[in-house]
Amino acid sequence: MNQPQYDLVIIGSGPAGQKAAFAAAKLGKRVAIIERDPQIGGVCIHTGTIPSKAMREAVLHLTGLRERALYGDSYFVKEHITMADLLYRCQQVVRGEVDVLRGNMSRNGVKIIWGSAFFLDPHTIRVVRQDGPNQQSVDLRTKNVLIAVGTEPARPPHVPFCDGRVIDSTELLNLKELPSSLIIVGGGVIGVEYACMLAAVDVTVTLVETRPRLLEFVDDEIAEMLQFRIRDMGVRLKLGESVSAIRCEGDYVEATLASNKRITAQTLLYAIGRQGATEKLDLPNAGLTADNRGRLKVNDAFQTEVPHIYAAGDVIGFPALAATSMEQGRLAAHHMFGKIADPVPPLFPFGIYTIPEISMVGQNEQQLTAAGVPYEVGIARYREVARGQLIADPYGLLKLLFHPESHRLLGVHVIGTGATELVHIGQAIMAAGLPIDYFVESVFNYPTLAEAYKVAAMNGLNRVKVVAVPPAIAA
Repeated sequence: MNQPQYDLVIIGSGPAGQKAAFAAAKLGKRVAIIERDPQIGGVCIHTGTIPSKAMREAVLHLTGLRERALYGDSYFVKEHITMADLLYRCQQVVRGEVDVLRGNMSRNGVKIIWGSAFFLDPHTIRVVRQDGPNQQSVDLRTKNVLIAVGTEPARPPHVPFCDGRVIDSTELLNLKELPSSLIIVGGGVIGVEYACMLAAVDVTVTLVETRPRLLEFVDDEIAEMLQFRIRDMGVRLKLGESVSAIRCEGDYVEATLASNKRITAQTLLYAIGRQGATEKLDLPNAGLTADNRGRLKVNDAFQTEVPHIYAAGDVIGFPALAATSMEQGRLAAHHMFGKIADPVPPLFPFGIYTIPEISMVGQNEQQLTAAGVPYEVGIARYREVARGQLIADPYGLLKLLFHPESHRLLGVHVIGTGATELVHIGQAIMAAGLPIDYFVESVFNYPTLAEAYKVAAMNGLNRVKVVAVPPAIAA
């Protein structure tokens, strides 16, 4: 059997796989990517990050939600919004992303091999592809392997998944019609993002979360603001509750809570947990084992227990962000070919595309308190800068946490329009080790949301300002 020789074979074409492929190709290596789905890009482009964010943009535009603070709650762009309306934008964006990615692969000489991957031994991977009634296979020999298969929604056996009724986050994008009512089980990032989007298009949403509040890794003040806004949109929050049973009954789904409450809706979205997509890779043939959630353990260089087999992206767990996955893939490729590279920077931002969106970098108040680090807070509300008025977002907020003596920035937390863009200014200042005095002394474009940094810095410095005592006046 013909066995092509590669320097690197990558399993999975998501963000980690893409960047690893480009990095290795630019070093003159022969690279192949194996992709089991009919389109390149992985979960990120087809069922995860890009479609959900495209859907969010469609929701904000069609509902006119961004403008209601200015024109009133009755303002809308389209009165009857359908699932087809929301998915149209997704399809256009996904098509564009795939075209760009294909072009990049071609220019860098990266070979794309379609099919499902299975390890035969640590250096040999079999790729099986179903071509109509026939099954084709090819065996690839490679010096190095990168496993970048990402994750897939957890589907525990006790949950009665059924088409269009009890679904996971991937199946949500396949719905033909918007449900009139929806139960979301799980108040993590995915559950909360979809709760906001669907409530905005008048779906009656009930969100069930076992923890006492949503998104416990988010700063308390920011999370409280988000919960208020979500409730104001009509989402019913069931916090500190867990689902003990789910059953389909006629035209509705019934969820029974551990507290014996019963909730009914047309559809139930199960959004608790994701599993590493490693189950079908035949890992033991490569000398590897995954944990009970399908994830692989790696060292600081992203090597598994088999040194020439690397793993990167969501399949290795936290932080499981597209942005960090890209950097992990690049660094893994550099390490395997002996190119020195800096480690993943510790200051990476989180972006949560709720309505309103949230972003953060650095530490939050509860983390600093637990660590015994003294800090002070500077606050700026969007309504305090002209741009906040222009974009009709009076509720947005920028929060700076800084050391009261050195004035070094310790954390940046933003909720509101453009939060995921605005946070990068604070990220750069933190990485540079500059004090928040930088914001006071700098000139920002007017009118912009960036001015909120100046307002927040002045607010914070006023809290720690030492008022000099005037000398006694001689008698």
